[in-house]
Amino acid sequence: MRRVLLVDGYNIIGDWPELRKLQQNDLENARDILIEKMAEYQAYTGMEVMIIFDAHMVPGVGKKYRNYRLNILYTREKETADERIEKLVNELKRIDTQIYVATSDFVEQRVIFASGAFRKSARELRTEMESIEKGIKKEVIRTKKKKAKTKLPITDEMAEIFEKWRRGDR
Repeated sequence: MRRVLLVDGYNIIGDWPELRKLQQNDLENARDILIEKMAEYQAYTGMEVMIIFDAHMVPGVGKKYRNYRLNILYTREKETADERIEKLVNELKRIDTQIYVATSDFVEQRVIFASGAFRKSARELRTEMESIEKGIKKEVIRTKKKKAKTKLPITDEMAEIFEKWRRGDR
């Protein structure tokens, strides 16, 4: 089953306190942080993530590019992120695809839900992201501890022999 998360970029930035504060002085950096967080989200969950930004906040007309293996879309001039998300939901809608839309725009949530996609509020996404970041930190600590157990460099073959001895297999 293919799972896709469509993220209303500026809506999420405007909702997450740390990004909302940052966007006032440095919108580009707020966007970059959201993109990095969504790359972590995609890597951790295995869900395909697309971030949609309104073009009126950025010069240029309707761009699409990949960054961190994410699809990042800027709408065309006079096209809102909501309109693009609705089009994407209709394009992606298939029996073998679950589509989630992350936005706190209540009207958009209702339209998306009626189209057959699942909604995810900005708060839900932020809570999930915080949980993922904790999981990543735990995994890093676990990996460091695992590496620290063996001080002597040995080959994989020798490690396998020692592991058999440890288990009592000969």
